[in-house]
Amino acid sequence: MKRLFYLASFIAVLIAGGLTSSTRQEARADEPKAGKDFFFKPGDRIVFLGDSITAQYQYSSYIELYLTTRFPEANFTFLNAGIGGDTANGGAGRFQKHVLDEKPTAVTINFGMNDGGYGKFNPGANKTYVEKTKAMLDTAKKAGVRVALLSPNAVDRRNKSNGAEYVETQKQFYAPLKDIATEFEIPFVDQYAITRAATDAMEKDDPKAEKAKPYPDGFHTGPPGGLLMAGTILTGLNAPAMVSDVTVVVKTPQGEPQASGKSCAVDTLTATDTGVSFNRTDKSLPLPMQKEWLPMLPYMKELKDLNWYGLTVKGLKDGDYTVNIDGKPVGKFTAKELDAGVNLGNVMTGPIWEQGNKVLQAINAKNGMVSSRFSDVIRFTAPEWLKDVADERKPAELKKRMEKIEAAQAEVYRLAKPVAHKFEVVPAK
Repeated sequence: MKRLFYLASFIAVLIAGGLTSSTRQEARADEPKAGKDFFFKPGDRIVFLGDSITAQYQYSSYIELYLTTRFPEANFTFLNAGIGGDTANGGAGRFQKHVLDEKPTAVTINFGMNDGGYGKFNPGANKTYVEKTKAMLDTAKKAGVRVALLSPNAVDRRNKSNGAEYVETQKQFYAPLKDIATEFEIPFVDQYAITRAATDAMEKDDPKAEKAKPYPDGFHTGPPGGLLMAGTILTGLNAPAMVSDVTVVVKTPQGEPQASGKSCAVDTLTATDTGVSFNRTDKSLPLPMQKEWLPMLPYMKELKDLNWYGLTVKGLKDGDYTVNIDGKPVGKFTAKELDAGVNLGNVMTGPIWEQGNKVLQAINAKNGMVSSRFSDVIRFTAPEWLKDVADERKPAELKKRMEKIEAAQAEVYRLAKPVAHKFEVVPAK
Protein backbone atom coordinates (compact mmCIF):
# COMPACT_ATOMS: atom_id res chain seq x y z
CA MET A 1 0.00 0.00 0.00
CA LYS A 2 2.81 2.42 0.85
CA ARG A 3 4.35 1.89 -2.59
CA LEU A 4 0.99 2.56 -4.28
CA PHE A 5 0.52 5.70 -2.21
CA TYR A 6 3.96 6.94 -3.15
CA LEU A 7 3.45 6.19 -6.84
CA ALA A 8 0.31 8.31 -6.76
CA SER A 9 2.27 11.13 -5.13
CA PHE A 10 5.03 10.78 -7.72
CA ILE A 11 2.51 11.13 -10.55
CA ALA A 12 0.81 14.05 -8.81
CA VAL A 13 4.10 15.94 -8.73
CA LEU A 14 4.54 15.39 -12.45
CA ILE A 15 1.13 16.86 -13.32
CA ALA A 16 0.89 19.60 -10.71
CA GLY A 17 -1.21 22.49 -11.96
CA GLY A 18 -0.13 25.85 -13.32
CA LEU A 19 0.57 28.99 -11.28
CA THR A 20 -1.20 32.30 -11.23
CA SER A 21 1.15 35.28 -11.28
CA SER A 22 3.06 36.18 -14.43
CA THR A 23 6.41 35.85 -12.66
CA ARG A 24 5.64 32.34 -11.56
CA GLN A 25 4.28 31.33 -14.93
CA GLU A 26 7.65 32.25 -16.40
CA ALA A 27 9.40 30.29 -13.66
CA ARG A 28 7.39 27.19 -14.51
CA ALA A 29 7.54 27.56 -18.29
CA ASP A 30 9.74 24.50 -18.68
CA GLU A 31 7.86 22.22 -16.32
CA PRO A 32 6.94 18.93 -18.01
CA LYS A 33 3.45 18.98 -19.45
CA ALA A 34 0.96 16.28 -18.56
CA GLY A 35 1.75 13.23 -20.64
CA LYS A 36 5.49 13.83 -20.80
CA ASP A 37 7.00 10.98 -18.85
CA PHE A 38 9.94 11.44 -16.49
CA PHE A 39 12.63 8.90 -17.36
CA PHE A 40 13.36 7.67 -13.84
CA LYS A 41 10.76 5.54 -12.02
CA PRO A 42 10.24 4.64 -8.34
CA GLY A 43 12.33 1.62 -7.41
CA ASP A 44 14.81 2.08 -10.26
CA ARG A 45 18.26 0.57 -9.98
CA ILE A 46 20.30 3.13 -11.91
CA VAL A 47 23.74 2.77 -13.50
CA PHE A 48 25.62 5.82 -14.78
CA LEU A 49 27.93 4.62 -17.57
CA GLY A 50 30.68 6.76 -19.06
CA ASP A 51 34.25 7.97 -18.96
CA SER A 52 36.24 10.01 -16.41
CA ILE A 53 33.59 12.74 -16.32
CA THR A 54 31.14 10.14 -15.04
CA ALA A 55 33.80 8.65 -12.76
CA GLN A 56 34.14 12.06 -11.05
CA TYR A 57 30.86 11.44 -9.20
CA GLN A 58 29.77 15.05 -9.71
CA TYR A 59 26.95 15.24 -12.24
CA SER A 60 25.83 11.75 -11.25
CA SER A 61 25.79 12.62 -7.53
CA TYR A 62 23.79 15.79 -8.21
CA ILE A 63 21.26 13.79 -10.23
CA GLU A 64 21.13 11.40 -7.28
CA LEU A 65 20.64 14.33 -4.90
CA TYR A 66 17.72 15.60 -6.96
CA LEU A 67 16.06 12.18 -7.17
CA THR A 68 16.55 11.51 -3.47
CA THR A 69 15.30 14.86 -2.18
CA ARG A 70 12.46 15.18 -4.70
CA PHE A 71 11.19 11.62 -4.29
CA PRO A 72 12.23 10.60 -0.76
CA GLU A 73 10.25 7.35 -0.78
CA ALA A 74 11.14 6.18 -4.28
CA ASN A 75 13.77 3.66 -3.10
CA PHE A 76 16.26 4.28 -5.90
CA THR A 77 19.62 2.52 -6.04
CA PHE A 78 22.55 4.35 -7.66
CA LEU A 79 25.67 2.77 -9.17
CA ASN A 80 28.47 4.34 -11.20
CA ALA A 81 30.43 2.59 -13.96
CA GLY A 82 32.58 5.48 -15.16
CA ILE A 83 36.19 4.77 -16.17
CA GLY A 84 38.76 7.41 -17.01
CA GLY A 85 39.79 7.57 -20.66
CA ASP A 86 37.01 5.24 -21.79
CA THR A 87 35.10 5.38 -25.06
CA ALA A 88 31.96 3.87 -26.55
CA ASN A 89 34.16 1.03 -27.77
CA GLY A 90 35.25 0.30 -24.23
CA GLY A 91 31.73 0.72 -22.90
CA ALA A 92 30.38 -1.80 -25.39
CA GLY A 93 33.09 -4.26 -24.45
CA ARG A 94 32.28 -4.09 -20.75
CA PHE A 95 28.52 -3.52 -20.97
CA GLN A 96 27.60 -6.99 -19.74
CA LYS A 97 30.06 -7.13 -16.86
CA HIS A 98 29.84 -3.56 -15.61
CA VAL A 99 26.22 -2.76 -16.42
CA LEU A 100 23.91 -5.72 -17.00
CA ASP A 101 25.47 -7.85 -14.27
CA GLU A 102 24.34 -5.15 -11.83
CA LYS A 103 20.70 -5.87 -12.80
CA PRO A 104 19.80 -2.25 -13.58
CA THR A 105 16.39 -1.03 -14.65
CA ALA A 106 17.67 2.33 -15.97
CA VAL A 107 21.02 3.34 -17.49
CA THR A 108 22.46 6.62 -18.71
CA ILE A 109 25.16 6.39 -21.39
CA ASN A 110 27.58 9.32 -21.64
CA PHE A 111 30.46 8.66 -24.05
CA GLY A 112 32.04 10.77 -26.76
CA MET A 113 34.48 13.16 -25.11
CA ASN A 114 37.46 10.85 -25.68
CA ASP A 115 36.02 9.23 -28.81
CA GLY A 116 36.37 12.45 -30.81
CA GLY A 117 40.12 12.52 -30.22
CA TYR A 118 40.38 16.19 -29.16
CA GLY A 119 41.31 17.29 -32.67
CA LYS A 120 39.83 17.50 -36.15
CA PHE A 121 36.86 15.37 -37.14
CA ASN A 122 37.86 11.76 -37.82
CA PRO A 123 35.30 9.86 -39.94
CA GLY A 124 36.72 6.47 -38.98
CA ALA A 125 36.54 7.22 -35.27
CA ASN A 126 33.00 8.50 -35.72
CA LYS A 127 31.97 5.29 -37.49
CA THR A 128 33.27 3.25 -34.56
CA TYR A 129 31.50 5.56 -32.10
CA VAL A 130 28.18 5.11 -33.88
CA GLU A 131 28.57 1.34 -34.20
CA LYS A 132 29.53 0.81 -30.57
CA THR A 133 26.81 3.12 -29.29
CA LYS A 134 24.27 1.11 -31.24
CA ALA A 135 25.79 -2.11 -29.89
CA MET A 136 25.24 -0.96 -26.30
CA LEU A 137 21.67 0.10 -27.04
CA ASP A 138 20.90 -3.18 -28.77
CA THR A 139 22.26 -5.15 -25.82
CA ALA A 140 20.25 -3.07 -23.36
CA LYS A 141 17.09 -3.45 -25.42
CA LYS A 142 17.43 -7.22 -25.50
CA ALA A 143 17.91 -7.21 -21.71
CA GLY A 144 14.81 -5.04 -21.20
CA VAL A 145 16.75 -2.16 -19.65
CA ARG A 146 15.66 1.45 -20.19
CA VAL A 147 18.40 3.75 -21.49
CA ALA A 148 18.81 7.50 -21.76
CA LEU A 149 21.45 8.47 -24.33
CA LEU A 150 23.50 11.61 -23.65
CA SER A 151 25.87 13.61 -25.78
CA PRO A 152 28.86 14.90 -23.76
CA ASN A 153 29.26 18.44 -22.50
CA ALA A 154 30.83 20.96 -24.86
CA VAL A 155 34.44 21.83 -24.05
CA ASP A 156 35.09 25.36 -22.83
CA ARG A 157 37.18 27.32 -25.33
CA ARG A 158 38.35 29.69 -22.60
CA ASN A 159 40.52 27.17 -20.78
CA LYS A 160 40.94 24.14 -23.04
CA SER A 161 43.94 23.94 -25.35
CA ASN A 162 42.66 23.70 -28.93
CA GLY A 163 39.17 24.10 -27.49
CA ALA A 164 38.08 26.35 -30.35
CA GLU A 165 38.79 23.51 -32.79
CA TYR A 166 37.47 20.63 -30.71
CA VAL A 167 34.18 22.26 -29.76
CA GLU A 168 33.33 22.34 -33.48
CA THR A 169 34.49 18.75 -33.96
CA GLN A 170 32.16 17.74 -31.13
CA LYS A 171 29.14 19.19 -32.94
CA GLN A 172 29.79 17.04 -36.00
CA PHE A 173 30.89 13.98 -34.04
CA TYR A 174 27.76 13.77 -31.87
CA ALA A 175 25.31 14.66 -34.65
CA PRO A 176 24.26 11.00 -35.28
CA LEU A 177 23.10 10.46 -31.69
CA LYS A 178 19.66 12.00 -32.11
CA ASP A 179 18.79 9.67 -34.98
CA ILE A 180 20.24 6.70 -33.10
CA ALA A 181 17.98 7.47 -30.15
CA THR A 182 15.01 7.75 -32.48
CA GLU A 183 15.89 4.42 -34.06
CA PHE A 184 15.95 2.71 -30.65
CA GLU A 185 12.97 4.71 -29.33
CA ILE A 186 14.83 6.01 -26.30
CA PRO A 187 15.22 9.51 -24.83
CA PHE A 188 18.17 11.62 -25.94
CA VAL A 189 19.59 14.63 -24.11
CA ASP A 190 21.78 16.86 -26.24
CA GLN A 191 24.10 18.01 -23.51
CA TYR A 192 26.51 19.32 -26.11
CA ALA A 193 24.05 21.85 -27.55
CA ILE A 194 22.77 23.07 -24.19
CA THR A 195 26.14 23.34 -22.47
CA ARG A 196 27.62 24.93 -25.61
CA ALA A 197 24.98 27.65 -25.46
CA ALA A 198 25.75 28.15 -21.77
CA THR A 199 29.52 28.39 -22.21
CA ASP A 200 29.10 30.69 -25.21
CA ALA A 201 27.11 33.02 -22.95
CA MET A 202 29.74 32.71 -20.22
CA GLU A 203 32.42 33.60 -22.75
CA LYS A 204 30.69 36.92 -23.40
CA ASP A 205 30.17 37.71 -19.72
CA ASP A 206 33.45 36.32 -18.37
CA PRO A 207 35.95 35.89 -21.22
CA LYS A 208 38.84 34.86 -18.96
CA ALA A 209 36.78 32.32 -16.99
CA GLU A 210 37.49 34.08 -13.72
CA LYS A 211 34.03 33.60 -12.22
CA ALA A 212 31.91 31.22 -14.27
CA LYS A 213 34.16 28.19 -14.77
CA PRO A 214 32.25 24.93 -15.10
CA TYR A 215 35.26 22.89 -16.26
CA PRO A 216 38.61 23.78 -14.65
CA ASP A 217 40.59 22.09 -17.44
CA GLY A 218 38.06 22.80 -20.15
CA PHE A 219 36.16 19.51 -20.04
CA HIS A 220 36.27 17.77 -16.62
CA THR A 221 33.72 19.24 -14.24
CA GLY A 222 34.15 21.22 -11.09
CA PRO A 223 31.03 21.51 -8.89
CA PRO A 224 29.59 24.27 -11.14
CA GLY A 225 29.97 22.06 -14.21
CA GLY A 226 28.55 19.09 -12.35
CA LEU A 227 25.43 21.12 -11.63
CA LEU A 228 25.23 22.35 -15.24
CA MET A 229 25.40 18.78 -16.51
CA ALA A 230 22.98 17.39 -13.93
CA GLY A 231 20.48 20.14 -14.60
CA THR A 232 20.78 19.66 -18.35
CA ILE A 233 20.24 15.91 -18.07
CA LEU A 234 17.35 16.12 -15.61
CA THR A 235 15.40 18.78 -17.46
CA GLY A 236 16.08 16.96 -20.71
CA LEU A 237 14.52 13.84 -19.20
CA ASN A 238 11.42 15.80 -18.10
CA ALA A 239 12.24 16.17 -14.41
CA PRO A 240 9.51 18.04 -12.51
CA ALA A 241 10.35 21.65 -11.73
CA MET A 242 8.32 22.06 -8.57
CA VAL A 243 9.29 20.93 -5.09
CA SER A 244 6.18 22.47 -3.56
CA ASP A 245 4.35 25.78 -3.57
CA VAL A 246 2.33 27.76 -1.02
CA THR A 247 0.07 30.73 -1.68
CA VAL A 248 -1.32 32.83 1.16
CA VAL A 249 -4.04 35.41 0.60
CA VAL A 250 -4.10 37.77 3.59
CA LYS A 251 -7.71 38.79 3.05
CA THR A 252 -10.17 37.02 0.76
CA PRO A 253 -13.46 38.62 -0.40
CA GLN A 254 -15.05 36.84 2.54
CA GLY A 255 -12.72 38.72 4.88
CA GLU A 256 -10.74 35.68 6.01
CA PRO A 257 -7.12 34.70 5.26
CA GLN A 258 -6.61 31.66 3.06
CA ALA A 259 -3.68 29.37 2.28
CA SER A 260 -3.31 26.73 -0.41
CA GLY A 261 -0.46 24.33 -1.04
CA LYS A 262 0.76 22.15 -3.89
CA SER A 263 2.74 19.03 -2.96
CA CYS A 264 2.58 20.11 0.68
CA ALA A 265 0.16 20.53 3.58
CA VAL A 266 -0.47 23.95 5.16
CA ASP A 267 -2.16 24.53 8.50
CA THR A 268 -2.28 26.82 11.56
CA LEU A 269 -2.51 29.95 9.43
CA THR A 270 -2.59 33.44 10.91
CA ALA A 271 -2.34 36.47 8.64
CA THR A 272 -2.58 40.25 8.66
CA ASP A 273 -1.42 42.86 6.18
CA THR A 274 1.85 43.12 8.11
CA GLY A 275 2.79 39.44 8.38
CA VAL A 276 1.76 35.81 8.17
CA SER A 277 2.51 32.59 10.01
CA PHE A 278 1.73 28.96 9.11
CA ASN A 279 3.02 25.41 9.36
CA ARG A 280 4.17 23.72 6.15
CA THR A 281 4.81 20.01 5.64
CA ASP A 282 6.32 19.20 2.26
CA LYS A 283 6.34 15.93 0.36
CA SER A 284 9.96 16.54 -0.68
CA LEU A 285 12.98 18.77 -0.15
CA PRO A 286 14.56 21.37 -2.41
CA LEU A 287 18.11 20.90 -3.64
CA PRO A 288 20.48 22.43 -1.07
CA MET A 289 22.13 25.30 -2.91
CA GLN A 290 25.93 25.14 -2.77
CA LYS A 291 28.19 28.19 -2.85
CA GLU A 292 30.14 26.68 -5.76
CA TRP A 293 26.95 26.45 -7.83
CA LEU A 294 26.13 30.16 -7.72
CA PRO A 295 28.11 31.19 -10.85
CA MET A 296 26.01 28.80 -12.94
CA LEU A 297 22.59 30.10 -11.92
CA PRO A 298 22.37 32.88 -14.54
CA TYR A 299 22.94 30.23 -17.22
CA MET A 300 20.43 27.77 -15.75
CA LYS A 301 17.34 29.99 -15.41
CA GLU A 302 18.19 30.37 -11.70
CA LEU A 303 17.07 26.71 -11.34
CA LYS A 304 13.44 27.79 -11.69
CA ASP A 305 12.82 24.82 -13.97
CA LEU A 306 14.32 22.32 -11.54
CA ASN A 307 14.15 23.58 -7.94
CA TRP A 308 11.02 25.70 -7.51
CA TYR A 309 10.19 25.90 -3.78
CA GLY A 310 7.61 28.61 -3.90
CA LEU A 311 6.05 31.08 -1.51
CA THR A 312 3.49 33.72 -2.47
CA VAL A 313 1.86 36.12 -0.05
CA LYS A 314 -0.81 38.44 -1.41
CA GLY A 315 -2.13 41.46 0.46
CA LEU A 316 0.84 42.64 2.50
CA LYS A 317 1.44 46.33 3.01
CA ASP A 318 4.28 47.81 1.00
CA GLY A 319 7.69 47.32 2.60
CA ASP A 320 10.45 44.80 3.18
CA TYR A 321 9.80 41.46 4.85
CA THR A 322 11.92 38.66 6.29
CA VAL A 323 10.96 35.02 5.77
CA ASN A 324 11.75 32.90 8.83
CA ILE A 325 11.69 29.11 8.98
CA ASP A 326 11.54 27.75 12.53
CA GLY A 327 12.64 31.16 13.73
CA LYS A 328 15.69 31.36 11.46
CA PRO A 329 15.76 34.06 8.76
CA VAL A 330 16.28 32.64 5.26
CA GLY A 331 15.59 35.61 3.00
CA LYS A 332 14.46 39.23 2.67
CA PHE A 333 11.88 40.26 0.06
CA THR A 334 9.64 43.18 -0.78
CA ALA A 335 5.87 42.92 -0.55
CA LYS A 336 5.78 43.18 -4.34
CA GLU A 337 8.16 40.25 -4.74
CA LEU A 338 6.15 38.14 -2.32
CA ASP A 339 2.94 39.04 -4.14
CA ALA A 340 4.46 37.77 -7.40
CA GLY A 341 5.94 34.66 -5.79
CA VAL A 342 9.51 33.93 -4.67
CA ASN A 343 11.64 30.82 -4.96
CA LEU A 344 13.06 29.72 -1.61
CA GLY A 345 14.80 26.77 -3.27
CA ASN A 346 17.99 28.75 -3.76
CA VAL A 347 18.50 29.98 -0.20
CA MET A 348 21.66 28.82 1.58
CA THR A 349 20.60 28.87 5.19
CA GLY A 350 17.87 27.63 7.52
CA PRO A 351 16.68 24.19 8.68
CA ILE A 352 15.43 22.96 5.30
CA TRP A 353 18.74 23.82 3.61
CA GLU A 354 20.62 22.20 6.48
CA GLN A 355 18.61 19.01 6.09
CA GLY A 356 19.23 18.89 2.34
CA ASN A 357 22.93 19.53 2.85
CA LYS A 358 23.15 16.58 5.24
CA VAL A 359 21.58 14.45 2.52
CA LEU A 360 24.27 15.59 0.07
CA GLN A 361 27.04 14.81 2.56
CA ALA A 362 25.57 11.35 3.19
CA ILE A 363 25.31 10.68 -0.55
CA ASN A 364 28.97 11.62 -1.03
CA ALA A 365 30.02 9.33 1.82
CA LYS A 366 27.93 6.47 0.47
CA ASN A 367 29.35 6.95 -3.01
CA GLY A 368 32.83 6.41 -1.63
CA MET A 369 31.65 2.85 -0.95
CA VAL A 370 30.12 2.56 -4.42
CA SER A 371 33.36 3.71 -6.01
CA SER A 372 35.58 1.33 -4.05
CA ARG A 373 33.27 -1.61 -4.78
CA PHE A 374 33.57 -0.87 -8.49
CA SER A 375 37.31 -0.24 -8.58
CA ASP A 376 38.49 -2.75 -5.97
CA VAL A 377 36.15 -5.67 -6.65
CA ILE A 378 34.31 -5.43 -9.96
CA ARG A 379 37.34 -4.21 -11.91
CA PHE A 380 39.87 -6.30 -10.00
CA THR A 381 41.80 -8.71 -12.18
CA ALA A 382 43.66 -11.42 -10.29
CA PRO A 383 46.94 -12.89 -11.56
CA GLU A 384 46.48 -16.27 -13.16
CA TRP A 385 47.85 -18.16 -10.15
CA LEU A 386 45.23 -16.53 -7.90
CA LYS A 387 42.29 -16.53 -10.31
CA ASP A 388 40.49 -19.55 -8.86
CA VAL A 389 40.54 -18.07 -5.35
CA ALA A 390 39.42 -14.64 -6.57
CA ASP A 391 36.59 -16.11 -8.62
CA GLU A 392 35.37 -18.02 -5.57
CA ARG A 393 35.52 -15.05 -3.21
CA LYS A 394 34.31 -12.28 -5.51
CA PRO A 395 30.52 -12.93 -5.29
CA ALA A 396 30.60 -12.92 -1.48
CA GLU A 397 32.66 -9.73 -1.42
CA LEU A 398 30.31 -8.00 -3.85
CA LYS A 399 27.33 -9.01 -1.74
CA LYS A 400 28.97 -7.84 1.48
CA ARG A 401 29.84 -4.46 0.04
CA MET A 402 26.41 -4.05 -1.53
CA GLU A 403 24.80 -4.68 1.83
CA LYS A 404 26.88 -1.86 3.32
CA ILE A 405 25.90 0.41 0.44
CA GLU A 406 22.23 -0.44 0.93
CA ALA A 407 22.49 0.37 4.64
CA ALA A 408 24.10 3.70 3.80
CA GLN A 409 21.36 4.35 1.21
CA ALA A 410 18.71 3.67 3.84
CA GLU A 411 20.35 6.29 6.04
CA VAL A 412 20.30 8.75 3.14
CA TYR A 413 16.56 8.24 2.79
CA ARG A 414 16.07 8.63 6.53
CA LEU A 415 17.82 12.00 6.35
CA ALA A 416 15.72 13.03 3.33
CA LYS A 417 12.34 12.55 5.02
CA PRO A 418 10.52 15.91 5.17
CA VAL A 419 9.21 17.25 8.48
CA ALA A 420 6.86 20.10 9.41
CA HIS A 421 8.27 23.62 9.69
CA LYS A 422 6.87 26.90 10.93
CA PHE A 423 7.04 29.70 8.35
CA GLU A 424 6.77 33.36 9.29
CA VAL A 425 6.78 36.44 7.10
CA VAL A 426 7.51 39.47 9.29
CA PRO A 427 8.49 43.10 8.69
CA ALA A 428 12.23 43.34 8.15
CA LYS A 429 14.21 45.13 10.82
